[in-house]
This record gives sequence, C-alpha cells and structure tokens, in this order.
Amino acid sequence: MNWFFLTLGYSGLAPKAPGTVGTLLSLPLGMLILIYFDTNTLFLATVLITLIAIKAINKYEEASKTHDSQNIVIDELVGMWLALSIAPAVGVTMNEVTQLENGFLIQSLLAFVLFRYFDITKPSIIGRIDREAKGGVGVMGDDIIAGVAAGISTAALWQGYLYLQSLV
Repeated sequence: MNWFFLTLGYSGLAPKAPGTVGTLLSLPLGMLILIYFDTNTLFLATVLITLIAIKAINKYEEASKTHDSQNIVIDELVGMWLALSIAPAVGVTMNEVTQLENGFLIQSLLAFVLFRYFDITKPSIIGRIDREAKGGVGVMGDDIIAGVAAGISTAALWQGYLYLQSLV
C-alpha cells in the first residue's frame, strides 16, 4: 500500500518522465473533485495527503537510504492540487467544463503547464527547499511551493486576460 500511495498508483514507475506522468494523472482527478465538490474539499484533501505523504516518505527514506526517489510522485499530486485549489476559482458542472468562457479548462491546463515549469526549473526558494530540506518535508516542500506559485500565476494571468478583454 505504501509504495502504491507514494507512486500514485504506480504511475511513478513510468520509464520516462514519471513526474509528468504523475502530474498528468493528478490533473483530471483534481478537476473532478472541483466539479463534483468544491475548492475547499480539494484543498483539505491536499493537506491530508501531504501530512500522510511526509510520514510515508520519511519511512521509505529510512528503509531505502534514498532521498527523493524519482518514482515518488505523490508530491506532484499535492503540487498540482494546490495549483488547482488557487486557480481556477470557478465552480462548474460537468457540462460546463468545455465552455471556454468560464475559464475552468484553460486555467486548469495553464496551472498544469506552470506547475511543471516551476517544478522542473526550481527557481528561487523552490530550488533551495529541494536542495536543503531533508526527508518528507524536502520531497514535498518544493512541490508545495511550486503548486502555490503555479496557482497564483495562473490566477494572475487569467485576471489579466479578463481585464484586457474588458478594455476591448
């Protein structure tokens, strides 16, 4: 169960780009939670998963003597879900997902791209946390900050787009 959880249903065992595969799996799961529940539910689920993951990663690292295995992708789920918790901040039904006017699909995809960008390039504090923090906090920390940065960036870009549209 622990390895199933840490690898996000074994998606972290993908031979190429396991982090991207884990994020791609996390995106529709998070979107479904937003559609059928709400932002608060997604955020609280993310916090719960984060706390469980930190403990599970600590146990894994103690047993394996390996820090931040590329197969562990539960941190990608947390980062992606945090980005989705911040943007898109709209409630939609399943029928409204593809209506581009509400911004749900566009913001969700933009959050994915920006999260992967911040997670891969690790600018500023994201890279510092990745290099210096140890254990589960280190594995999860950079993705938490990358998710927050992606969510804020997505929301800001969407609001900028809406503002420019109002000028036209």
